[in-house]
Amino acid sequence: MTIIRTPRGQARPMRGMIVFIAALVLLMIFLRVIGLITDWFWFQEVGYQTVFTVTLLAKIKTGLLFGAGFFTVLIVNLLIAFRLSRVPLYGDPAAAFGNPIREMEPAVLKALIIAGSLLIGLFAAVNGTAQWESLLLFLNPTPFGVQDPLFMRDIGFYVFQFPFLMHLDGWLKFVLIVTAVATGFVYLVRRSFLFIPPRIWKIAPAARIHLSILVALFLIWGVFGTWMDLNELLFTKRGVVFGPGYTDVTTQIWILKLMMGLYGLAALAVIFFAVRPDWRIPAAAIVLLILVSVLGRGIYPSLIQKFQVVPNEIAAEKPYLEKNIQYTRLAYGLTQMEEQEFPTEENLTARDLQKNNLTVKNIRLWNHAPLLMTYSQLQEMRTYYKFTGVDNDRYTINGEYRQVMLSPREISYPALPSRTWVNEHLTYTHGYGVVLGPVNRVSAEGLPEFFIKDIPPVSTTSLKVTRPEIYFGENSNEYVFVRAKQPEFDYPVGDKNVYSRYEGTGGVPLSFLKKLIFAVRFGSITMLLSDDITSESRIVYHRNVRERVAMIAPFARLDHDPYLVVSPEGRLVWFVDGYTTTDRFPYSEPTPQVGNYIRNTIKAVVDAYDGTVRLYVSDPADPIIQTYTRIFPGVFKPMAEMPEALRNHVRYPAGLLAIQARLYQAYHMQDAQVFYNKEDLWSIPGRQTGGGHQQAMDPYYTIMKLPGAEKEEFILLSPFTPSMKDNMSAWMAARCDAPHYGKVVVYKFPKQKLVYGPRQIEARIDQDTVISQQLTLWQQHGSNVIRGSLLAIPIEKSILYVESLYLAASNGQLPELKRVIVAYGNTIAMEETLDLSLQKIFGGGPVRDREAPAEARKPTTAAEPSDRLSALEALGHLRKAQEFLRQGNWAGFGEELKKTVESLTAIEKKGGRAK
Repeated sequence: MTIIRTPRGQARPMRGMIVFIAALVLLMIFLRVIGLITDWFWFQEVGYQTVFTVTLLAKIKTGLLFGAGFFTVLIVNLLIAFRLSRVPLYGDPAAAFGNPIREMEPAVLKALIIAGSLLIGLFAAVNGTAQWESLLLFLNPTPFGVQDPLFMRDIGFYVFQFPFLMHLDGWLKFVLIVTAVATGFVYLVRRSFLFIPPRIWKIAPAARIHLSILVALFLIWGVFGTWMDLNELLFTKRGVVFGPGYTDVTTQIWILKLMMGLYGLAALAVIFFAVRPDWRIPAAAIVLLILVSVLGRGIYPSLIQKFQVVPNEIAAEKPYLEKNIQYTRLAYGLTQMEEQEFPTEENLTARDLQKNNLTVKNIRLWNHAPLLMTYSQLQEMRTYYKFTGVDNDRYTINGEYRQVMLSPREISYPALPSRTWVNEHLTYTHGYGVVLGPVNRVSAEGLPEFFIKDIPPVSTTSLKVTRPEIYFGENSNEYVFVRAKQPEFDYPVGDKNVYSRYEGTGGVPLSFLKKLIFAVRFGSITMLLSDDITSESRIVYHRNVRERVAMIAPFARLDHDPYLVVSPEGRLVWFVDGYTTTDRFPYSEPTPQVGNYIRNTIKAVVDAYDGTVRLYVSDPADPIIQTYTRIFPGVFKPMAEMPEALRNHVRYPAGLLAIQARLYQAYHMQDAQVFYNKEDLWSIPGRQTGGGHQQAMDPYYTIMKLPGAEKEEFILLSPFTPSMKDNMSAWMAARCDAPHYGKVVVYKFPKQKLVYGPRQIEARIDQDTVISQQLTLWQQHGSNVIRGSLLAIPIEKSILYVESLYLAASNGQLPELKRVIVAYGNTIAMEETLDLSLQKIFGGGPVRDREAPAEARKPTTAAEPSDRLSALEALGHLRKAQEFLRQGNWAGFGEELKKTVESLTAIEKKGGRAK
């Protein structure tokens, strides 16, 4: 046999390519090792090394399992093919292909086989590490104690073990396909095939036997894959509900079982071909398998669905509708909800309001968006401070249970006066303080009152902030250094700044080696060269509270809205709700981006100063959290270990209730016939948005006394109306206070009685001539009218509606609360305060909450709101101009000064017209 050697000129580019690939792989490995080292430092800092070690070991195991498995199967078959094809069976005609690889020496081809197998195995290992969680769940299942209604297996099998088996099925099929193709290629290169179209098609016996065995293995594994498809039926939707319906149960089960048998027969036929080279038998078996798959899984069920099920849908699908209703209610916790009748009456009196004075005094008058705008104008103090959100909570303040709204003052790094590396990572390291005020108090100017405000924080109540620094929040940058030579900016005082030095335990202590490692991790040569970073310095990273919790509990779906709490010691603490979810709950209706099962199982607490993280299990009955508790021992604590002062601020997540309410619209109907016909379908009332569109009302928090309860409590509410109608049909209340935390009650109105819904009340407000005239008058004089959310407040056996009206100057950013609308029954009142509106409807003096007296808030002419708002706008521009002047930002100073002059000129012109 003549060996054609590879010329040196052709070998050099190949060697260069190999060197480049090897260098790239080494660089990737190096960066990954650096990432692991810095992650280990971080987990040491927070005290959760268990999470790091368990996760890393699981990734190594899955990487070895899938990488070594792929490499072993591939290289064994390729070397067997290389050995069996050592002597070409056919001669010169095969050379007609002209394949350059055939010109290589056997040693070069063998080296290429080994290198290629190693490279593919490496990629398979890297890809396989992503299955670390699936492997841990597979090895640590927890039974749900509930069986699926089709195959009678515990649901825990589908949640914990089925996902890993699905990946294993797809992985092995891919391995066998790649191995068969690569093996065939080796035989082709080694001249074990002779293809001279159109008549000469020959294959060496060794190659035929080898490839036949691989194809037979693929078909045998197809039996397992089809069994997986059989179980996958539980998560399909063909008919009216999610899950297998009449068509799937009556056609697909026996079709799939038949295909399992056909896969086995096809494998035997291929093995027969390996012994006796008659291609007709395996071809017939494979064609039969394909025909059964196409006809049985595609055409046949479609015909049954169209001509048998659809004309008799309710009769055919009723048993499966019942299963869907049962398992959906179970998966979303709807079975735990209590339903009660709410015998609504219209006999509410001033005496009733006085009896429920705590409820009335905690009616929220401030909407989140206008309040956030007002906070930004009044309390940001500097351009680089930012309020990113407003949270609702409750505190006992001066001995009284109060609902409050609060917002943390964080650093906005894009708004820094000079975005240098020193400023972003050494100087401006933390936000400072919070703004906190009651939900119902308004100053004489229509602005919110504060319990806590200013820098440093000034409190007018028993609630104090003693540790106002916010190193960990929602608006943090990637990393900062503390205890460096460069002093940290703490807070501004007039034209000067106060500096501080970090005294907490957060951050990773540094040495020169660690400094070098972190410089590589964050790609910063400045970090390495900075003299401000010493051996006493610490690097603080993973500062975003959601990111921080996600590092420790990577399996949890975290709520998008963390909320801040002021502890009795005056520290700022973040709460983050975590959910365990799955999309493998049989027959349960899925929710987009969630799955079809959800539980609020984790309450994470993060200290805003030192970053300490504590994870508490709020639903220990959930099998998923039970499994993760075993996987990560010592990571989760029972709720009883949470300090009582913090436990008093645990709340039912609004996001979870929104999901449950959306499903409860239909799944409160438990009769399959009623469900199918949508006879009692509910909907969530819509509210008017700024663009004139309708958006479903979000659940909202309030303090109220539930029917039959002894005292007021913190409640999360969501109302319902009948589908396609606007009257109220029910309201859902999630209780947030101990000992009833987590209990959800649905209060249903009598169907024979009309109870006005939110949209009907909004329509009646729009039709009220006095209100509409006042709104038109304001708008004609340069004021922008902002309508707040309409809140439905249950009191006694009645529903009271409250909506706030805000005014802002055109293009202004300082809304003022000018009117409060109250609707009860057929009566609507709009006055300057909630108290006055209630008096107008009910008479008497229901509640006084130390608001500014009515005479202090004199009625104004139509032009006065606009003038006052313009003046406040001018003052705001002047303050910004002074700030830019202090920073030396002349362009910003000139722009703000120009706006100040424009605002004052507008006021002067209005005054001239008035004369």
